[in-house]
Amino acid sequence: MDALDLARWQFAVTTVYHFLFVPITIGLSAVTGWYHVGWVRSRNEDSLRLAKFFGKLFTINFALGLVTGIVQEFQFGMNWSAYSRFVGDIFGAPLAFEALLAFFLESTFLGLWIFGWGKLPERLHASLMWIVHIGTLLSAYFILAANSFMQHPVGYRFNPRTGRAEMSDFIAVLTNKVQLITFPHVIFSSYMVGGGVVLGVSLYLLRKHSDGADRGMYRRAVKNGAVLALVASVLVCVTGDVQGKIMTEVQPMKMAAAEALYDTSQPASFSVFTIGSLNGDQEIFSVRIPHLLSFLATGDVNGKVEGINQLRPQERALAQKVTDRYGPEVGALVYDRTYTPYIPLTYWSFRLMMGMGFLLMAFSVVVLWALRRGGVPRSRGWTWVAVLAPIAPVLAMSFGWIFTETGRQPWIVYGLMTTHAGVSTSVSGATVATSLIVYTLLYAVLMVVEVRLFLTYVRRGAEPFSPPVGPSDVDDDAPLQFAY
Repeated sequence: MDALDLARWQFAVTTVYHFLFVPITIGLSAVTGWYHVGWVRSRNEDSLRLAKFFGKLFTINFALGLVTGIVQEFQFGMNWSAYSRFVGDIFGAPLAFEALLAFFLESTFLGLWIFGWGKLPERLHASLMWIVHIGTLLSAYFILAANSFMQHPVGYRFNPRTGRAEMSDFIAVLTNKVQLITFPHVIFSSYMVGGGVVLGVSLYLLRKHSDGADRGMYRRAVKNGAVLALVASVLVCVTGDVQGKIMTEVQPMKMAAAEALYDTSQPASFSVFTIGSLNGDQEIFSVRIPHLLSFLATGDVNGKVEGINQLRPQERALAQKVTDRYGPEVGALVYDRTYTPYIPLTYWSFRLMMGMGFLLMAFSVVVLWALRRGGVPRSRGWTWVAVLAPIAPVLAMSFGWIFTETGRQPWIVYGLMTTHAGVSTSVSGATVATSLIVYTLLYAVLMVVEVRLFLTYVRRGAEPFSPPVGPSDVDDDAPLQFAY
């Protein structure tokens, strides 16, 4: 493989790994804040115990997400310097806001929340986790604004003197129509992940303490997690439907690739399952739902969906237009010459995204049914539900991002710059291969650390209730220490 392929692999590995922690962090910050406020308002001992318990799991994921996220921004300058030079004036602005505003908001107030037990007024202390949660939302918004520019570039002008795309309207970048639907879709997905984690972890502990004093606490936590996961999943479906229609409008090739639709169809059916040739250019067998793709793409059950073969000339013309306007160093040569993404990957990642999401919805419904009338799930089969409930939504989001990014190929910024043109020309394949191996091994070690820490605290469960100490009872000269 050459430097381009290796650079793409490295960014894919580090991005997918980092993104495993992001939705858990967003979801658990809201769950922790909700339980903490519940304690302050009702003085329910279980709420305080669960706030501290899920706060531990949140902190573990926040720390690992921080470590793995730092690598992302370095790669823009190291492996993708041509891309950074051409659109860095636009892409860098929302990332700077994320780092200087949102991240410091998260880290500062998380520190105050961790070390503030007994040292801050209760109401103020309970509000800190919500400020952290707001920080996670702001981080997501600015990062998604940068990514949405790559999906649908707006708010820029080309400077022929410098040969760079420069920002002309920051508000347009922040209110990109792709951004305005992607943000709620990602946030509801993160709440779905948070609900799945609470559901799975609490279900495991409920079965472990099914006859103990903590049975009621974990049973309520399981119910809360299932409700959150189910409601968030429905909202994900709603926002995903709108996002699909906007995606068809701005990137018609991505929708065609998601369905492996080679020829324009009106109406278009949706294939639940397809067996095709290795390169995806021929269908051998499929199971289809009539009219569904037309509705997903256009909102009309009889709407026309353009096929890959009809869109290729448009993509080729767009690439030629970019080359003529901005120069060959930006348009360059499309490395695969097909002007289409890799069809099998886009096709299956799209379906795995939906399949994992629907699996969590099914788990939530089944769990809520099992909990009716005071019931407690006891059979061994529920262990699989406890294990898969947190994993399924995380995989759904990961496959969703794989589809989003690979479905845009061969463009790094759709209709503005090709991926082939964005890679660093001064970095050799050996250099990228070395860093890829190092990062992969390092991330493997971090994954072992993450999983062991997470499982260790899950097995311990919520700590026994201990009456909180007020600020007036704390020794001001006592050193700060971690609350757990």
